[in-house]
Amino acid sequence: MLNLDRRRILTGGAAALAFGGLSRHALAQGTESYVNQIAGYGPLQVDPAGVMDLPHGFSYRVISRLGEVMGDGLLVPGQFDGMGCFALDDDRVTLVRNHELKPGSRSHWTRSAWSDGEGRMARLDASKAYGQTASGQIVPGGTTSLIYNLKTGRTERQHLSLIGTSANCAGGVTPWGSWLTCEETEERPETASVTRPHGYVFEVPASASGLVEAVPLKAMGRFYHEAVCVDPATGVVYLTEDKTDGLFYRFLPNTPGELSQGGRLQALAIRGAAGADTTNHQMRFWAVGDELSVDWIDLEDVDSPNDDLRVRGRASGAAIFARGEGVHWGDGELYLTATSGGPIERGQILRYRPSSAEGRPQEAASPGRLQLMVESADERVMNMADNLTVAPWGHLIVCEDNYSPTIRNHLKGVSPEGQVYTLARNATDANSEFAGACFSPDGSTLFVNYQHPGLTFAITGPWDQLRAA
Repeated sequence: MLNLDRRRILTGGAAALAFGGLSRHALAQGTESYVNQIAGYGPLQVDPAGVMDLPHGFSYRVISRLGEVMGDGLLVPGQFDGMGCFALDDDRVTLVRNHELKPGSRSHWTRSAWSDGEGRMARLDASKAYGQTASGQIVPGGTTSLIYNLKTGRTERQHLSLIGTSANCAGGVTPWGSWLTCEETEERPETASVTRPHGYVFEVPASASGLVEAVPLKAMGRFYHEAVCVDPATGVVYLTEDKTDGLFYRFLPNTPGELSQGGRLQALAIRGAAGADTTNHQMRFWAVGDELSVDWIDLEDVDSPNDDLRVRGRASGAAIFARGEGVHWGDGELYLTATSGGPIERGQILRYRPSSAEGRPQEAASPGRLQLMVESADERVMNMADNLTVAPWGHLIVCEDNYSPTIRNHLKGVSPEGQVYTLARNATDANSEFAGACFSPDGSTLFVNYQHPGLTFAITGPWDQLRAA
């Protein structure tokens, strides 16, 4: 069951189906787009609509599209990216979704919440926006929130929840019911056509019924933010940086759960290997399965007016990672992706087990441990892992984001032993990245985005097949 209107799903639908036919011809010639290391949910089945291929028994529903008119009278903006899911009541959830729109891109303005010029700007409370361009326009990035009914399969409402931010890429949910949205940029008035510096984390309560005031959490640093996760036991926040020489950070809040009250920002260092290069690009630093002790280095001047926080951090001994992107909290540990890590630069997945005294002086005697869990040696196994989430039964669900017009993007599953299988394939002409994977609290539905052309899906199926394994 596909649950969509094929005529409305994509602009240029004929081209999408034609491309889908070509890709299926290639598959018929024995050039399958993926390799499973374990069976997972079995082989993908061809979607006759040419949108998303899923295993037998699974189906998708498109629940939000670029350009739809929302409940606040604004348009669903484009560049769908990271997303979090929150319980609203027994039947309904709230999704908070990022929009990676940048003020310097002309095409991004055409995907803004007011792009059709129908007087929609007048519906915005501009006082709640964070930034403007030099010409006085509100910066188009931000978040939308949508209420989805799991029982009826319907989206009940959508609205803009944050505006005036730039390149909102990923982020993470908090244990106290909010979404942390991250700016993947270091724009500032001296280097871009903006009136305020960007590169911060902002907080959006899932309960917000409209636009919230955009307040940067400056103590969490200004850099190419990608994603965050929070240890619910300690309130410590972990943050990734999408640079080829990015750092992995943690934020020790002065008051757990109240990030606006400030705290300390630190960067991870490998014990006994100051400034370590974990990428395995030029030379192999470690192998899959290796687990190393870590220390955490205090960072200074975290607002980084010269855009050099990671450079100063490495000079102080911090390790570098190849494009740190997704990060998600699991069962007493977290997982993060290094999108271009490994000798073939197709991605790594790392696991961090915190110290029993994480963030306290005693952790030096019992340090946290960082493990290289997965490293792709074949792009058909894994090709540039980006956003990820932890399924209710402990597997990882990982979004691919490769840039090839011919190599398909997939959703991958990863077992606790680090074995990879394929869950979905983007079958559209756009073949854009998967992003924002997250599960409903009851584990029945996986939500995920296509960044282009701007689609949010609800995927259901026999998840219990692996839950019980």
